[in-house]
Order: sequence, then C-alpha cells, then structure tokens
Amino acid sequence: MAEGLFQISEPGESRAKSACAPGTTGAIGIDLGTTNSLVAALRNGRPEVLLDDDGAAIVPSVVHYPPPSPSASGASPEVDPAIVGVLARDLLAQKFPTDTIASVKRFMGRGPEDAEAKRALTPYRFAPGDAKDPVVRFSVAGGTRAVTPVEVSAEILRVLRERAEAALGAPLGGAVITVPAYFDDGQRQATRDAGRLAGLEVLRLLNEPTAAALAYGLDKQAEGTFAVFDLGGGTFDISILKLEAGVFEVKSTGGDSALGGDDFDRAIAEHFLARLQLTGGDPSLARRALDAARAAKEALTERESIALTWKRPDGTTTQLTLTRDEMEALVRPTLERCATPARRALKDAELSASDLSGVILVGGATRMPLVRRFVAQLFGREPLADIDPDQVVALGAAVQADMLAGGSANPNVVLLDVVPLSLGLELMGGMVEKVIHRNSTVPCGATQTFTTYADNQTGFDLHVVQGEREMVSDCRSLARFKLTGIPPMPAGVARLEITFLVDADGILRVTAREETTGIETAVNVKPTYGLSDEEVERMLLDSFAHAEEDVKARLLTEQRIEADRIAHAARAAMLASPDLLTDEDRQNIGAAIERLEQAKAGVDHQAIRRLIEALDHASKDFAGRRMNRAIEEGLRGRSVGDVEAEVDKSAPELDLKARLERAGHIGHSHD
Repeated sequence: MAEGLFQISEPGESRAKSACAPGTTGAIGIDLGTTNSLVAALRNGRPEVLLDDDGAAIVPSVVHYPPPSPSASGASPEVDPAIVGVLARDLLAQKFPTDTIASVKRFMGRGPEDAEAKRALTPYRFAPGDAKDPVVRFSVAGGTRAVTPVEVSAEILRVLRERAEAALGAPLGGAVITVPAYFDDGQRQATRDAGRLAGLEVLRLLNEPTAAALAYGLDKQAEGTFAVFDLGGGTFDISILKLEAGVFEVKSTGGDSALGGDDFDRAIAEHFLARLQLTGGDPSLARRALDAARAAKEALTERESIALTWKRPDGTTTQLTLTRDEMEALVRPTLERCATPARRALKDAELSASDLSGVILVGGATRMPLVRRFVAQLFGREPLADIDPDQVVALGAAVQADMLAGGSANPNVVLLDVVPLSLGLELMGGMVEKVIHRNSTVPCGATQTFTTYADNQTGFDLHVVQGEREMVSDCRSLARFKLTGIPPMPAGVARLEITFLVDADGILRVTAREETTGIETAVNVKPTYGLSDEEVERMLLDSFAHAEEDVKARLLTEQRIEADRIAHAARAAMLASPDLLTDEDRQNIGAAIERLEQAKAGVDHQAIRRLIEALDHASKDFAGRRMNRAIEEGLRGRSVGDVEAEVDKSAPELDLKARLERAGHIGHSHD
C-alpha cells in the first residue's frame, strides 16, 4: 500500500543546490522568431548577423511542403525537400495556404485543443490528434504528410545552420537559441528538440529579453536598471534587468506567449474581410487577408495611408484604403494587453517606472509608431531603439554562445535569468507546496524532505505542478510519477528527499529518494504541450485576485485533514483500551468526535480547530491513563540505568516527532 507523505522541513523552507556552468567550443546564436529568424556569430570580437549569398540577413519563418513528385520508375512518389524563407512566404503562401506554415512558433509546445489551433483566420488544416502524443500536427504536402511544430521549426533552424557553416567555413560546435522569457517547460523542450532535429548541439536556451540586454549592454557599455519591452510577431515579453559590472541580473519577468504582431494582423484582416463582406473560413482567403493586413501594417509604419487592390474570384477588383489612425484604432485593444504584465513586472522587481535607467525595444512590432508612443506613456520616458530591434536578440545570443565556447567575448559577463512561474508539489488534500518560487534565479534547485502519512506505506504518488495558486485545481499539472518498492514501515519512519533542479534553459528535473533504503527515481518534466493563450497571464492575475480565499481554502483543508487524523486516533484508542474508559469518558469523547465530524463538513476552519482542541481536552484523562499503563508495562523488570540509557538514545526520535507535529503532508494514495 502507498499513501501520502508527511513533510519534515517547514513549508517553504528548501535547501538550495548549486549547478555547474556548461562549456563547449565554437558556437552561433540563433533568434528563432515567429515572423523572421536570424543567425549571428562573433567575428573580429564583435557579434555580426550572418548574411546569405544575396546579402539578406533575415530568413522569413515560413516553410512550404510540396506534394510528392511522381517517380520516374513508377515506384512510390518521392518526397521533395521543404522550401524555407522568402520563396515560401512570397510565392507559395497564398497559392498553397494549407501546405505553407508561417508563425509556427505560436504552436510550439501546444496541443490540438489549444485555443491557438482554433483561432479564426487560421489558414491551416490540422491532422487528427494522437491520444498518446497530443501535439498539434499540420496536414501538408497535399494531405500526404502530417508534421509537428517541432519539425517545421527544425526546417528553419536547418537553413540557419547551413548559412552559418557556409559563412564561417567550418562545422559548428553548437548553438544558443533564444526563446521568449514566458515560454513554459513544454515550449522550451519543443525548441530544444527542434534544434537537435536540425543537427545542432543546443548549448543553451536563452531568454530573448536577456539576449537583447546583453547585446545592448555590451555595445553601449550601459549600466543601470532597464526594462526590456519585447513585442515580436507572436509573443510579448517584459523583463526588468539590472546591468552592473558585467552582471546581467533579471529581477523579474512577465508577458504573454500568445500576443504579438500576428494579432495585429488578425485584427486588420478581419476589418478588411468585413468591408468586403467575406468570411475567413476558406484557408486561401484567410491567408490572402492576413498577408494584406501584414503589408498594410508595415507600410503604415512609414506612411499615413495605404491603398490595396483586392481581386475577387470573378475578376472584379475592390480598392481597400486604410489610414494609420484607422489601423491604430484596430490594434490598440490588443496592444493594451501589454500594460498589465509590464506593471506587474515592475511591482515584482519592487521598482517604479521612474527608477528605470531606460526602456529597450525589441521585436519587429516595436517599429510601429503606436507601440513606441504606448511604451513612452507606460514608462514615462522615450524608449531606446538605437540597435535594430530585429537583430538585437540574435546579436546577444551570439555573444552568449561565444562565452559558452570560451571565445573572445568578455569572460567576466555573468547572466542571471529567472523562473517565470512557481514550481511545486501537490500536498494531501489538494494543496500546493511551492518548492521553487517565481522569479528565482536560474540555474537553481531546492530540496524538501517528507515522510509517510500512514503505517506500512510501500510507495508514493508525486504530482508536480506549476502556478501561483494555493490549490492544485487552480494550477497546471506538469508531471506525475511514482516511487515504489519501499518496505513497510511505521508512519513517520521513512524519509523521502525530493529535489527540484531548473537548468540554465529553464527546464525542470525532479528526483525523489527514500533515504533509509536508497531507492530513487527521477523525471525530466516534459509536458506534452504548453499553456493556452491566456493561461500564464490568468495564473498570475488569479493568484493576486484570489490570494485571500486561497489561503482560507488551504487552512480549511489542513484542518479537515487534522480532524480526520485526530478522530481516527481517538476511535482506535477507545477500541484498544476499553477497560480504561469511564462512562463519562465514553460519552464526552463520543460527543466531541460527533461535533468535530459535523464541523468538518462546514467551511469554518477556526471552528474545526476549536473542536479539535475540545476533543483533545475531552480525551485528556483517558490518554493519561493509557500513558501510565504503557509506562508501567515498559518499566516492569528494568533497572533505572537501562531506562536512562534508552532515553538518551531516543532523543533524536523525540525531536523528529516534534517536527512531524508541525509538518504538512503531500501526495495521494495508491494500492
């Protein structure tokens, strides 16, 4: 039988663990973007974006899968290689919308039931899901193939790898790939897997705002506290970083992994379709509308108005005009969603906007005049944009890659990134014990010790969760695993040490070890798919909005569990020693148990606590008589010296008992 555990260390107290810094030779930095991707390397001591044969720096993050070509020999059709970049974006996206995947980053680490896969104006066809591996799959190549976002991203990374090999003239030693700071474990794992599939040794996943700050700080020799406002095609990040004496320390981070320029495009596209009195159900129509919206958005960054010609299937045309003011009115509601994470990041860093030394702009969407005015108003200062916002992330990644390779970059620079959401374990009663807290610096680790809740437990069920709420039902499940094979022992004897380790990539590993037997198990926490569009944001907002009721719910659960334990112990004692009970004891204890059971069904944790104390008082004389009998039986036929020696030996166990009485407990039972 396996049941829950008793916690030995005080709730919230964890032993920190150190982690080793990675090391390798020769590397590149890659910005795997939603709209565009770049690769950079250090050349002559400075980071440079690597160009293709035509002198272009940017690779559009678009992949086309052509249908199989007929085989000349009559054998099975041959699978043609994927087409990546400008050709896929400009020539194939509208002609083959379901076979051409753009903005795949928004699908990384997501499941088929995720809101991103069900958005309006999604120009893709999705393959049926797999119950054993529920990830998004695109139906491409004329319906003959199903590819995952990891495979699509790997095609983009493969092109960047080949460009770097051609430019540097040598095989690559490894790569640093950037990710949004608010990517969760599943999204980070998916990015790492894509790198490996592309033939890259992924040295590290680096948060995009940190990469930007690294490039900015080293280029401008800047010091101080900066906000990095990173609004790209598919994601929004806000990070507060302190740059001082070569140390780049992330004080807090926030954002939304499903908010970016693509949402601006969608709002403009829906406006165009409404004016044309069309609906976007057809993939080809959706792709045309989104491409027209993107073109209009980019043109209105420099111009006050734009005119587009829309060709209908019957050959007629319609002129679509859009002014910058009209476009800004369409996208402003989406942009304003950036305000709440930004204010919260400042609050988490215990700073006000006036405490900042500057605001750094990152991401192509920050080129829009509306975004720059919004940032200036939000932070009360004009933002810094003197490094190309499209290139700054790749440049910072190249610097970090060179550091890991032991190259010419400043060896005294230290990056201190953070965990975006708290990580913890489920306690008995559905409560959460946070082991690593939000905004902890990575790499990091923590250990807590637990013990058994019931006699003769032979295993433990462990549930790892992510979030800021007090109850498991309000957080996100990351992993479940079991530790079995523990020999039956009395409750409180087994000691289970559970360790959380978050590496420099922000990926979690959990180990559990029973100390008396040495039995151990471990799990790399790899959720099959990531958080939904608003789930990360909702987790944090809910943790603030429901803080008081969460604490009350936790206290109620704790008192209900304690009431069960006390009532069970009282009944067991009455059955074990009926001859020591007086009629008055039997009546008083029975009545106290009944009142406690009634209170346990209610929601007043203080009432339950008072009735626990009342049961303890009612059973005090009976417990005293049982204690006296136990002492008499234990001392019968023994000398004083023997007793003194045993007391000295038992002192550590008595201390353990006192600690157990203060402890919580985790897990569920399984037989």
